[in-house]
Amino acid sequence: MKLSEIKEHLQVLERVNFRKPDGSSVPEHFHVTEVGIITKDFIDCGGTVRHEKVANFQLWDANDYEHRLKAGKLLGIIALSEKKLGIADLEIEVEYQSETIGRYDLGFDGTDFILLPKQTACLAPDRCGVPQENAGRQVPEVAVAACCRPGSGCC
Repeated sequence: MKLSEIKEHLQVLERVNFRKPDGSSVPEHFHVTEVGIITKDFIDCGGTVRHEKVANFQLWDANDYEHRLKAGKLLGIIALSEKKLGIADLEIEVEYQSETIGRYDLGFDGTDFILLPKQTACLAPDRCGVPQENAGRQVPEVAVAACCRPGSGCC
């Protein structure tokens, strides 16, 4: 979901609710503790230089159980972030505490925002010898060791 899309949804919502991937709700007393830009510059396993930029929302469960974030308040936080940080219409990534800080894509079901699990993937399957049907899935250690050995053209 892009920043423009969440702003459209927030225009018609009164309450802001998030659901976790397992279907349970983020506690309604959550805070949005950060809205920012995350930039990632990296080289993939095929040697291609890549640049990613996302708008980042960090959700946090506090112990102030009476707190409720209204849609208008979140719109104000987003507007201030756009003004002060120059955030463009980027894809949104949400950070939320699970066993460690989880990173999620964001969806919307008409009522609630949905934290969608992010997956790792080989970005250069043609250079690493990963079959295309496996490019977005976890690959067994044996396959990783075979494709990423010295001289394989990968890594």
